[in-house]
Amino acid sequence: MPGIPKFFKINKDKNELNKRCNYLVAAAGAITAIALQREEKQLEASLDALLSQVADLKNSLESFIYKLENEYDRLTWPSVLDSFALLSGQLNTLNKVLKHEKTPLFRNQAIIPLLLSSDRDEDLMRQTQGRVPVFSHKVVPDHLRTKPDPEVEEQEKQLTTDAARIGTDAAQKQIQSLNKMCSKLLEKISKEEWESESGGLWPNKQTFNPADTNALVAAVAFGKGLSNWRPSGKMPSGIKTNIKSASMHPYQW
Repeated sequence: MPGIPKFFKINKDKNELNKRCNYLVAAAGAITAIALQREEKQLEASLDALLSQVADLKNSLESFIYKLENEYDRLTWPSVLDSFALLSGQLNTLNKVLKHEKTPLFRNQAIIPLLLSSDRDEDLMRQTQGRVPVFSHKVVPDHLRTKPDPEVEEQEKQLTTDAARIGTDAAQKQIQSLNKMCSKLLEKISKEEWESESGGLWPNKQTFNPADTNALVAAVAFGKGLSNWRPSGKMPSGIKTNIKSASMHPYQW
């Protein structure tokens, strides 16, 4: 029968095509699985780096708050500024980690709770350092919130709108005016500190007697306390004796 070989050929081609399609599907699945594994590893590495930076920042904040609460009487401005500089550097490092090209966009990731329970979870207590004892329906909306409160979000929108209304030139003028005001304020504070330090080094002690000054002014201006005494032509006897005794000194040249 002439149609049978052709039918077998068509079936053979279909089987070959199905095999190739299955192979392509399997290959695509393998590639997708590899890509997903790579993304998961990259996500885990990014999360580990992020958690490390957040832990360092948290430790620095705890140390600084402890100093403010328990060592405030021994704190100095240089140590406070050093603490602020450390916190600023750690925040900049955290921003660099978030903006790194290898860091995935966390906003595109969805967090889904796998288990909700009203029972106390000791493991959760340990991981959250005692802040979250129960992971129930009441705490999930607060701890998995991805947006601020509606009131805060509305205030943020209002501030953004107000900032957008200000032109570039007006904003630049405001910045320059604020910088100028801050510079003058810093100069005034520095001057007052220098004057106070100078006053502490060189205290203004009173080195005169006000009564003597008043008597001297009264004598010069009004002649008060002065007598009409005039020196005679003869030298007083005491002075004459002193001169005579000095002239008879045996060691005189």
